[in-house]
Amino acid sequence: MSFHQLHSTGDVPFLLPNAWDVGSALALVEAGFPAVGTTSFGIAAAAGSPDGRHATREATRALVARLRALPVYVSADIEDGYDEDPEEVAAYAADLGADGVNIEDSAADRLVPADVHAAKVAAIKRRAPGLFVNARVDTYWLGENATVDATLARARAYVAAGADGIFVPGATDPDHVRAFTSQLPVPVNVLAVPGVPLAELGRLGVRRVSTGSLPYRAAVDTAVAVAEAVRDGKPVPAATSYRDAQQRLLDYEDRLGGPGRR
Repeated sequence: MSFHQLHSTGDVPFLLPNAWDVGSALALVEAGFPAVGTTSFGIAAAAGSPDGRHATREATRALVARLRALPVYVSADIEDGYDEDPEEVAAYAADLGADGVNIEDSAADRLVPADVHAAKVAAIKRRAPGLFVNARVDTYWLGENATVDATLARARAYVAAGADGIFVPGATDPDHVRAFTSQLPVPVNVLAVPGVPLAELGRLGVRRVSTGSLPYRAAVDTAVAVAEAVRDGKPVPAATSYRDAQQRLLDYEDRLGGPGRR
């Protein structure tokens, strides 16, 4: 099954978990996920930088290069493409070697003109026709022009430019989500909504659900909880053993010296 086909099979949406380093990706692969995405927030935060400021360009490139050795598909979160020039964006996306990219239509926490983002999408598809381009519409995420009509207008421009999927983070109203899935001819992606089962999102027509930075933020919270539990003499949460975690890395090291993943 190809990465594209993962978006169109079954009644339950394809869940794409997002990793921020090799260790987190290895754990997700071991859990049986067929694909792993990267999270720009997690990568940026791990290096001490805010998200969305182009600080993850080289770190994302390096992480994708290392994840390509794994027996799963890899999708890269490339913020806004790290450049205003569509051809530079296309060159970066094509050279990553990922199976898909997620590219957002905002910069510095503001929406960019839809035609600017559409030009980036079109340039990527010309340079790498087989790459799954998930065009992100940040209207709801930023609370800027957060209406169904405005979001659909931007999404349709990206579809016309060649986008393979549309991502609307922050959209949670069922009627709004259903409007997107029923009026767009490509798979619609939303962020995981705590308390809302994947099957319910599937009934709304959603084809892909991303965890975004949630696993990274939850991991940080758990690390704090462990330290507090040790300090306060409380029960410590269960964790993968050192031996098992080390074995994952040893197996990964062996894989790096072996043949390609597919």
